[in-house]
Amino acid sequence: MTKCKLTTLLLATCLAFAGQAHARYYDDVVKSGYVAIGLYRNFPPYSFEQNGQPAGVDVEIGKRIAQGLGVEFRPHWITPDENLDDDLRNNVWKGHYLDKVEDHQPLAMKKLADVMMRVPYDREYAFRRESTGEMAHEQVVMFGPYQRESWRIAYDSRKLDEVSTVAVFQYHPIGVEIDSLPAFYLTSAFGGRMRNNAHHYANVGEAFVEMQQGKVDAVMGMRAEIDWQVFKAQDPAFHIGENGFPMMGKQKWDLGMAIKSTYRQLGYAVEEVVDGLIRSGEMDKIYSEYGLTYELPGMYQDVK
Repeated sequence: MTKCKLTTLLLATCLAFAGQAHARYYDDVVKSGYVAIGLYRNFPPYSFEQNGQPAGVDVEIGKRIAQGLGVEFRPHWITPDENLDDDLRNNVWKGHYLDKVEDHQPLAMKKLADVMMRVPYDREYAFRRESTGEMAHEQVVMFGPYQRESWRIAYDSRKLDEVSTVAVFQYHPIGVEIDSLPAFYLTSAFGGRMRNNAHHYANVGEAFVEMQQGKVDAVMGMRAEIDWQVFKAQDPAFHIGENGFPMMGKQKWDLGMAIKSTYRQLGYAVEEVVDGLIRSGEMDKIYSEYGLTYELPGMYQDVK
């Protein structure tokens, strides 16, 4: 092979690898001395920054994963993209095309999480096929369910005696996060009779502030988000509704983790740590420290 051809081949090889994400197998994680835990940015009470430090239940779980692996915990902050498919691609198996690498890193290295938290543990989603018949998530393994989530309402008892049914919001204003499933539900259920009383906000926290100021009588969101706001407020007037959500479809879902499909050994090690947290009661303790209700994921409930 001539020198010119060899140079061309090496250049082509470098370009081929330049757009690929750097692999982090179990041995790589242990050798490096740290594990990068993927956490959604500004998403209390799951993951956020408090006084300049990572905080939230997913952060605490991530720290215990790192401790169980004998390495340092490092947060990998995730800014949500348009959908979960994008988040998995950008943060777990491929990397975002806008990622910048540090001067001391090879071009082939992109910023990825070793483990991504708060991924729906849903068999139908995990094994979904594209219209071509190919697996949509062939590059990802979703594993290790650690929590069951649901919807919940908090209300101001000075405005409402109780919330035993969502029908009361035909007559009382309720705050909800814009473009969320609760927002769609409150504007469409029961023939749209609650639509005019559904007030939309950027997030559950903003809606809760409006309830504190008397502008809405209740707030609907994910159970942990509602629990967190009530816990922070420390106001005995704020109560939790006992209602269900008829015609809403799936009202409970399990949450787990995700890794790149080639990192299965790392996944087994992480799953063992998380399983120990659940069975020992440590997971319940983590949630209670943030004032949250903890519910076991389905696979543990089935065992019981």
